[in-house]
Formats: sequence, C-alpha cells, structure tokens
Amino acid sequence: MQSAQSIMDSPSPDVAEIAFLGRSNVGKSSLLNTLTNRKNLAKSSSTPGKTQLINYFNIKFKTYEENGMPPYLFARFVDLPGFGYARVSKSLKKEWNRNLTDYLEKRPNLQIFVHLIDSRHQNLPIDTNVDEFLETIKRGDQIIIHAFTKIDKLKQNDLAKLKRENPDGIFISNLKKRGLDQLEKKISGYLFGT
Repeated sequence: MQSAQSIMDSPSPDVAEIAFLGRSNVGKSSLLNTLTNRKNLAKSSSTPGKTQLINYFNIKFKTYEENGMPPYLFARFVDLPGFGYARVSKSLKKEWNRNLTDYLEKRPNLQIFVHLIDSRHQNLPIDTNVDEFLETIKRGDQIIIHAFTKIDKLKQNDLAKLKRENPDGIFISNLKKRGLDQLEKKISGYLFGT
C-alpha cells in the first residue's frame, strides 16, 4: 500500500489502475477489504470522511496459464476520498477536490472508474453530478462501472426495480458476499480479457 496527497507524490504509473469512488459512507473501504480478502487493508469507519489520501493497493489477479499468459496479472486498486458530507474544514475539502480532480483527469494509467452508489439512495444529485463529470473526462480507453452497494438492505421488489432501471449495474452486498464475483470479472475482463 502507498498513500499520496496528489498525483505528484503518487506511485509510478506502470500498471493499470482501478479507481473506487463514491460519496462518504457508501461502503467503499468495506468493499475493498472484501475484494482483497484483507480485513483492515482500507480503513472503514462509521465516521464519514475517514479516507483523506489517495491510497494505492497493488493487486495480483490469478489467471489460468494458457497462450503463454503468466499465472498472475497485476493492477492497482485506488481508494479515493469520499465526496459528500465528510466533517472536515472547507479549505481541506477544497484541496481534496482539487487533488481528486487532478487524479481523475490526468492519471495516464487509470483505466476503470468504479462509481459506488448506495442502493437505498441511488438518485442523489451528488451521484448524478459525479456521473456527468466522469462522462465528460472519460477517455476512449476507460470505462465506468456502476456498483450499487448495500443491496441486502433493500426489499426484493425494490432490488428488482433497481436492476431493471440499471441493466449494466453490479449489485453488491459485502455482508452477504453478493456481486463481488461479477465486479472482479468485469474488472479483469476489461483489463486482461480474461
């Protein structure tokens, strides 16, 4: 793991990066811990705004040895500060936003944006604004994945409606380990064609 305040002190852009972003308290740190099978890799807390730096995690994806491919392929998960209602000063929030925007717009090896959205509150203006922003900056070699978190807290008919309205979405429950395989497959399929 390596932490940075901005792209200036970030690790070398030598492997593909997958940025996880979402508003504060969406379950981002919990998801990263579950995906990597590491309990305390990303700091999770009930207090919004715990992630204050850009945190880089080197990830090893297991593959099957065929066609001369190595048994492991490497990428980097990037845990970004949550946006929204973190209790921090306005000046710190402004600096976060500038560093976040620089990273999202200028990081040459950033391939995938995983936009985490709380399934109970999926139509918030802040998430719509993030989507619009990502669409305007997205390069041709990048994709956006919409991952709806905390689906275990939805009634079945609400979940069915959410899936109908978002046919390309991935629906995640850290608690019940749902949707994680689909997210991993979408990421590795895009990066490595596996």
